Amino acid sequence: MYSIIDIETTGLSPNREKITEIAVYVHDGEKIVDEFTTLLNPEIEIPFYIIQMTGINNRMVKEAPRFCEIARRLVEMTEGSVIVGHNVNFDYNFIRKEFREFGYDFRREKICTAKLSRKLLPGRRSYSLGVLCQELGIENPHRHRAFGDALATVKLFEILLRAEKNLHELTFKGLNVSLDRKVIDRLPRKPGVYYFYNGDKEIIYIGKSNNIHDRVMSHLTNNKSKKAVEMREQIADIGCEVTGNELIALLLESEEIKTHQPLFNKALRRSALQWGLYFSYDENGYMRLEIAKNNRDELPLTSFSSKMAAASHLFTLSEAFSLCQKLCGLYDSNGACFHHQIKQCKGACIGKEPAEDYNLRVSQAIEPYVLHHDNFLVIGQGRSLSEKSVVLVENGKYKGFGYVDYEVADELSADILKESITPYPDNRDNRQIIKSHVRNRNGSRIVYL
Repeated sequence: MYSIIDIETTGLSPNREKITEIAVYVHDGEKIVDEFTTLLNPEIEIPFYIIQMTGINNRMVKEAPRFCEIARRLVEMTEGSVIVGHNVNFDYNFIRKEFREFGYDFRREKICTAKLSRKLLPGRRSYSLGVLCQELGIENPHRHRAFGDALATVKLFEILLRAEKNLHELTFKGLNVSLDRKVIDRLPRKPGVYYFYNGDKEIIYIGKSNNIHDRVMSHLTNNKSKKAVEMREQIADIGCEVTGNELIALLLESEEIKTHQPLFNKALRRSALQWGLYFSYDENGYMRLEIAKNNRDELPLTSFSSKMAAASHLFTLSEAFSLCQKLCGLYDSNGACFHHQIKQCKGACIGKEPAEDYNLRVSQAIEPYVLHHDNFLVIGQGRSLSEKSVVLVENGKYKGFGYVDYEVADELSADILKESITPYPDNRDNRQIIKSHVRNRNGSRIVYL
């Protein structure tokens, strides 16, 4: 099921502006099966230029419902469906922000008809909704009104569905004859791990994605390399496991690849993040940053796919925080570094700047990469709207992940949350995955123990 949505707002920023109109058309892939449209009282003044564009003025929305009054209807209509919109992130971010204001975490899968049009309808002079409607013969007499633009998006989406079906028919002609088309159609558009099997039921590739279906399709249409075509021709079956979020998909993928060692994941292992940024103290008490291969027992501050990328990042840090190039391993000299010669280094390389002063700047530079706790839980989105995921780290070691009921997740004690964990092996790859995720948060909640 799809929920085609469009909104009108008081401006462009979800953080400052509000929704003035919303329209939702629920579509089963063939026709509209439900619809809902209403003006909304934004509880702030609508700017004049917005009134000119949309025709929605302050008098029209004065007696309209507030978002919180229609929120339940919106949740029920979109339950189990994919949100569809033209430049969908604009609408989706506004709607999520409205829900967050009264404590509800609204999450749905998304399809952007602007991006899909570029893929399925190449060569257009523009991919704005107005131009596409004009070129495709879609009438929209109510432009810049939510109900008009949403209905136009419905018609565009139906054209795209037909175009995608035709594309798939062409795509599937070159696949392994044992691969059932229905297996591909049933793949979820959700985060998780997918498995490719050959005719002997051996796993030949394991991958992860935030959208399993679309990522698998990218493999099945990949003609860019001999190895990609060779793998595609061997795929006789496809399996998957929905994880709910990218963190658990990464953790599960990492463990599954180590366990099964699929033939076509060898290239992935070769192109992994092999270089890291490390720090240590020298005999004079100065903090030194260095780039090295990720083959140490200790975890790097952060990792890179190449030595060049790591060096470029370290150069940026040294410039931003006036760090000594010599102490960062970027300048080899028996005396002062180059930056000291041009008065950008304060002399740590020759003992002129006190170690505590220099180390303070190094600490500031690496602050985004440092975990200050060894015991914590990462709470994230589960496999469905009724679940939360839990990842456990104790004494700096990864212990595993599990799932708990969404309704009670915030009320459960840490000890009970830990009981939901399925144990998984600890290794440097998983620690690095968690470290990177915690640093960026990515919508997760961290509970320190």
